[in-house]
Amino acid sequence: MDSPEPPIPRRPLLVAALTAVVAPARALAQGVPDRTIAAPSGFAVQFRHPIEELIGDLLGTERGDPRMQASVPHREWYSEHVLRKFGAWGPSPRAYPPAAIAEGKSTEWRRERVLAEALRFLGYGYQHHHVPDWDPPAEWPWKSTCVGSNGKGFDCSNFTSFVYNQGFGVRMSSAVERQAETRHAELGPEGRPIPLGRVELAESYAERIQTLRTGDLVYIRGKPGGPITHVILWVGPIGRSASGAPLILDSHGSGVDDDEGRPIPCGVQLRPFREKSWYNRCASHAHRVFEEREEHLGLRR
Repeated sequence: MDSPEPPIPRRPLLVAALTAVVAPARALAQGVPDRTIAAPSGFAVQFRHPIEELIGDLLGTERGDPRMQASVPHREWYSEHVLRKFGAWGPSPRAYPPAAIAEGKSTEWRRERVLAEALRFLGYGYQHHHVPDWDPPAEWPWKSTCVGSNGKGFDCSNFTSFVYNQGFGVRMSSAVERQAETRHAELGPEGRPIPLGRVELAESYAERIQTLRTGDLVYIRGKPGGPITHVILWVGPIGRSASGAPLILDSHGSGVDDDEGRPIPCGVQLRPFREKSWYNRCASHAHRVFEEREEHLGLRR
């Protein structure tokens, strides 16, 4: 007989965990603690809205429960059935419904929600998994990554697709090449198609920074002129760095340093988008889910 499911984590525990992440940002960002999240690298995000206002449903309801992330029940996550069907990637994500908390909210609010939600996974490992909290046993097949062992986490395009899915019920392919080329996402379990805005990037670094908006999905080629191999979330003006460099949020390997020259760990981290970086040199284009006028998405009443 299956053991009973444990209760949904209580809201105070989740808020306490979030507060532990927020606290180190105070000196750098000089922000209000309930509006600021920082990484150990010193990079931070300072929101215009209180974090709990942006993601309160993820902190205190079933929508944010880690055990509800997959298309199969939590008790089956490590079953023979899942092993045969999904292999090393683990179970596929569930199709989340549109988020009631976002109804009637401004475009700016929606864009900030994307980042606030995504930062809940700050520090998760770089893994080729579909859902972040799937943590298989040691004997489970594994696709080698920079982490060195299997564990919680996901890769770049599973990260970006999961964030929009859980945050808004907006689903897109988790394969980076298909995600980069699609012009429509699907809304909710019914899969109603909604358009994605394609943003072409200027050659100038300064113009690119001015063009991109918080929450944009920016696609990166493996090398100039090569195929697209990576996707990042643009942080935008709410990012804070000592050097003033714009920030992105992604799940990636090692090889990027913080403003003090220290290596940033692989996995989900805030990273700088510097002019001479691979990110900028190999940037292809971007997708924008939330335009200034978003009635056409069916996400606003």
